[in-house]
Amino acid sequence: MELIAIGHDVVDVAAFASQLVEPGSHMRELFSARELRQCAIRAQTKHDSESAHLAVRWAGKEAVLKAWCEALGDAPNPYTLDDFPWAGVEILDDSRSRPRVVLRADVEATLRESLGFATDAESLPVAVQGMPAQGAAAQSKGLQWHISLSHDGPIASAVVTLGLA
Repeated sequence: MELIAIGHDVVDVAAFASQLVEPGSHMRELFSARELRQCAIRAQTKHDSESAHLAVRWAGKEAVLKAWCEALGDAPNPYTLDDFPWAGVEILDDSRSRPRVVLRADVEATLRESLGFATDAESLPVAVQGMPAQGAAAQSKGLQWHISLSHDGPIASAVVTLGLA
C-alpha cells in the first residue's frame, strides 16, 4: 500500500460524555444506527460506559476527516465542518472486533471525486483495511483505509491512514 495521508485525533471521554447528555444535544445523531448498536453492546459486554466507546469512534471520525483533508493537499474541501456527513462515516467493528472505516456510498463517491478518482460504475471500490470492497476484488490503485482505536481512562485516541492498494 502506498500511503497518501494520515489522521490522528484524541477525545476527552468525560467531556464527550457530558456533550452526549446536554439538553438539546444532537451528538448521537452524528453516529449511525449500527455504530450506536455496536457501542451499546460493547459497553454491556465490557461492563463500562457507552460514552467511552462512542468517544473513541468520534476520534476515529475526526481522524478520517483529517486524513481526507491531508490527502486533498491544496484542493478545495468538499465539505465544511457544518455539513460533513458524520453519520455517513462509520467506525464499525468487523466479526473479529477489529475497527473498520465504512463510508456510505455518497460519501465514498465524494471522496473519490475530491481525490481525482473516477466515480462511475466502472470505478474502483474502496477497500476496507485489507478486505475487498463490495462488488469487486481489490485492484491496483484502489483506496484503502486503516484505523487503530484506543481508549484508556480519560482519553480516547484514533489513528487513520488512507492509501492506495
